[in-house]
Formats: sequence, C-alpha cells, structure tokens
Amino acid sequence: MFKHTSLAAALAASALAPALSFAADSADLQQIHKEIADLRQRYEVRITELEARLQKAESTAASAQAKAEQADQKASQPAPGVSAPDATSPIASAPAGGSFNPNVSLILSGLYTNLSRKPEDYRIAGFIPGGDIGPGSRGFSLSESELGFAANIDHLFYGQANFSVSPQNEISAEEAFIQTTALPAGMKIKAGRFFSSIGYLNDQHSHTWDFVDNPLVYQAFLGTQFSHDGVQLKWLAPTDTFIELGAEAGRGSDFPGSDVDRNGAGAQALFVHVGDDIGVSSSWRAGLSYLHATPQGRTYADTDAFGNSVTNSFSGGSNLVGADFIWKWAPNGNGERQNFKLQGEYFRRKESGDLAYNTAATAQASRYSSSQSGWYTQGVFQFLPTWRVGLRYDLLDSGVVDYGSNAANLNATDYKPTKTSLMFDWSPSEFSRLRLQVARDKSRQGAADNQLFVQYQMSLGAHGAHSY
Repeated sequence: MFKHTSLAAALAASALAPALSFAADSADLQQIHKEIADLRQRYEVRITELEARLQKAESTAASAQAKAEQADQKASQPAPGVSAPDATSPIASAPAGGSFNPNVSLILSGLYTNLSRKPEDYRIAGFIPGGDIGPGSRGFSLSESELGFAANIDHLFYGQANFSVSPQNEISAEEAFIQTTALPAGMKIKAGRFFSSIGYLNDQHSHTWDFVDNPLVYQAFLGTQFSHDGVQLKWLAPTDTFIELGAEAGRGSDFPGSDVDRNGAGAQALFVHVGDDIGVSSSWRAGLSYLHATPQGRTYADTDAFGNSVTNSFSGGSNLVGADFIWKWAPNGNGERQNFKLQGEYFRRKESGDLAYNTAATAQASRYSSSQSGWYTQGVFQFLPTWRVGLRYDLLDSGVVDYGSNAANLNATDYKPTKTSLMFDWSPSEFSRLRLQVARDKSRQGAADNQLFVQYQMSLGAHGAHSY
C-alpha cells in the first residue's frame, strides 16, 4: 500500500514540475515587461521636458535675433540730409560694425647671439652695402617680432597688414596691401607695400626662414629683403603644371634702389615660376627673376684705400637676374614624420653709373661699373616629427669692379666671401620653435667670424598659410 502511494506522489510531482516552472517563468517575464514599461514612461516624460526646453530656447534666440536686426536697421538709416550708399558700392557691401573679424597673428621672436668679431665692423668685402645686413648685436635681444591683420574686405578685395618691431624698438609697416580676389582668367593684382616675388626666399617673412638669417647673396644684392611700394600683377596658367607669371612696378626706395622724389616707378621686376609633382612623394618648383632699379644718390659707408672711413654715393642703373630651385620630398606625400627639402638660388648683378667718393669732403665723381654674382644651397631634413637639421653654404664672387678715376681712392678686390651655417630646431607644435645655429662667416677678408645663435619663435593667433 505504501509503495503504491509513493509511486503515485512521484508521478504527480513529475507531472506538475513543468507547470510550476512555467508559472515561475511567466512571473519573471511579467516583471521584465513591467520594468520596460516603467523605463519607457520615464524616458517619454524626460523627452517631453527636453522638447519643451528646446522650443523655449529657440523662441528666445529668435526674439534676440529679431531685436538685433531691428537695431542694425535703425543704425544703418542715414542721418537727415545724408543719402544712403548705393547697394553696389564697396561701402554698402562692407561688413557692418561688430561683424568684421580679421585674422590676427602675433609672432614673438627672441635671440641670443655670440660673435667672435665685433658686429659694428661687419662688412661684405668687395660689395657696396645697403639695407639691414650683418649678424646683429651681441648678447640677448628681441629678434624681429610681427603683428599681422588679414581678412577679406568684400567679394572683390582682400587686405593684409604686418607691422614689425625691430631689436632697436622701431615699429614699421613691413607689409600693407590690398589684393583682388575675383579677377577672371587666373589674374590677380596686389597694391600697396609688399615683399617682391623675385627669387624664392624674398617674399617670405623672417619667421618662416629655415635659418636665423637670410643668405649672403640676399644681404649683398637685396639688403636682406626687397620690398615695393607699388603694384604687382600675377597670372596663374590654367594648366596641370604650375605656371605663374608676374610683373611689378614700385617706388624703388629699398636697396638696391633709393628714395627719390619723382613721378613714375623707380624699380620694376619680372618673374616666372613653374613647378610640378614627381610621383606621390616629391615635388619641385623653379623660377627666373629680373629686377631693375635706378638709384639716385644711394649713399653707403666705406673704408677707402688709406684706411679712412668715408661716405660714398652712387647714381645709375642696377640690374639683377636670378634663378631659384627647390625640391621637396616626403614619404607618400605625408611630411608629418619625415621630410626633406633642397633649395638653392643664384643671382648676378650689374651696376653702372656715377660714383661720388667722400661726399662729406671732395665728393670726387667718376664713372663706376661692376659685375658680381653669388649663390647659396641648403638642405633641411626633418628626421623626427618635431626635430630638424639643416646645412647651408653661401658664396659670393666680387667679380669685376671699375672705379674709374676713383681707383686710387677705393680698392677693388677679388676676394670671395663665404659662409657655412648649421642649424638644429625643435618644434613641439606648429605654433612654437626653438633653434640653435652655428656659423663660420668669412664675409670680411682675413677675419672669420664664429657665430652662435639661440632663437625662439612663437606664433599666437591665426596666421595665413605659407607659400610653397
């Protein structure tokens, strides 16, 4: 009897087990559905609240915009008796007050200089000096710092101004020009004060140079850097190969010209640039340039054949021709980690006219002519993402100089000035750079100058893209 009862109970339990398990599962499912429903309800309430806040914010913004537009319309109404500007005039299309937002950049640059020769005795033997040349002063100094403003003026013109602060605390307008933006057929006109586009380095600002200073050939023939107060015309050819032609005319007050009170241009320039890619890793650019200047009474300090310090004056014509080339390489066109560039320039200058010797005393005038040349070549290798090393070699040929009847007072020389420079720089970002440069400068005949420079360059604000 007991055995039959136990067997019946076991059979009943096995029959009820699935039903009990199903009941338990049903309870879990109901609980999960309930929790999902609660979450959905809470999120729907939250979304409704957010939508209400968004509608309120949009309403407030629209109201503020309407008030601002009303204020602008009221401010733009002409005063009694004053007519409104024509809609097509530059005044009407210029940005309203408060909406003009130019790019502003500030370049901070400092320098420590150690020289084995006195900088006040610096000269390039065999060459008539001009402009701001030489290694600068010894010790700590403020290198050239720059404040720049740039913006589109309207749909036709772009404007830019750069003010430099020299180590001597002099503030000057380095560049201040307008430039067209909508001329057809690849034409572009620039007017105002600007660096000439002759050569490769000339139109680049000093903070973009790969070395502390410009090469000797730039110092000897262009006074470091040549700029115009004038007009420039450029044409970019509609071809796959980069072809650019340009012409300039200006006052010609910078060396090798001089500031003369006259109508018309005192200097003219022509240039052509071509370039292209070589595969995906290399590219190149080459150029030819011509500069003609007509200095009148261009004075310079010199030492005569008797060891006396004198001031001479030249009037006549100065013709400079140049050729430049640069090749850039980066693995697969990506130069962030590694890149290399090799560049060089050659210039040849001929001058002829009248030279007045010792203007403070005899002012003895005679015919003068010269034919001189020079070149440099440099390579810069970025071997790590933030580290570069560069080497540059400069050479000048004093060529043939004829002082006429002043040959007894001024000695010509066949000396060839040279300079070798080695630099390392570290750029932790695109806005900062620290540079160490050593050089052996043999510009002075028989007196080599061992030079050491430590430089910092910091960029604040938005700065325009640099040229190739």
